[in-house]
Amino acid sequence: MNFLETIIGKKRAEVEEARGILSFGELTSLVSDVRPRNNFRERLSRRQGDPVKVIAEIKRASPSKGDIAAEIEPGAVAREYREGGASAISVLTESSFFKGSTRDFQAAREAVPDVPLLRKDFIVDEYQIYESVLMGADALLLIVAALDENTLGKFIRVANDCGLTALVEIHADDELHTALAAGAEVIGVNNRNLVTFEVSREASERIARQIPAGIVSVSESGISDVGGLRAAGELGYHAVLIGEHFMRTADRASEVRKFACQGNVG
Repeated sequence: MNFLETIIGKKRAEVEEARGILSFGELTSLVSDVRPRNNFRERLSRRQGDPVKVIAEIKRASPSKGDIAAEIEPGAVAREYREGGASAISVLTESSFFKGSTRDFQAAREAVPDVPLLRKDFIVDEYQIYESVLMGADALLLIVAALDENTLGKFIRVANDCGLTALVEIHADDELHTALAAGAEVIGVNNRNLVTFEVSREASERIARQIPAGIVSVSESGISDVGGLRAAGELGYHAVLIGEHFMRTADRASEVRKFACQGNVG
């Protein structure tokens, strides 16, 4: 089963439904004076020897793992992440497969107005970019495997014009070239294959050597201990994105703090 194609098909239908409620023109007029308040890219940048930055994710469920922490209060989780020293917070807003919502994002935004928030969803339409601005995002996820190169480049430009940082996600070597050609400045290497949902850190290890200097890089998925974070830092990654591990932890603030404080790499 191709999970990515299934999710994208569902997402396109949701966008069409949203357009029927609030037209594209109405949406863009609503966000004409709205701009993100936190610089996601700047918060993730690090010099050699600095701690690896932590993006902590609010994630209720996933297609591969089922419920992870379905009954949470997103605002409370966001405050725990901030207390623990997360440099940024990712919020799943995809509802059909990850049980997220725009309400989750808005609750996190209200709880931590000073922390950069990444809207993590399957962006397949320009409409969703302006929707992200309206809900208070500082950054959004763009997945290379879900977009052709021309569309990816257009979405990066639209996001930049809106003041959003685009975290461009890849999983394979050729996708890195596509991301760079499209103008990506922040690249996430997902250790999870979005077709099979299998996880292997080999993707981050292999691609790390090819990422040019000046690009902010993030290793995503499959990191559940400080050793994994330090390994990512030694490969040159600026940040790691961790969701499931933090969501399953009873004391999230302490667990995030452990990662944030022990991420120094020589």
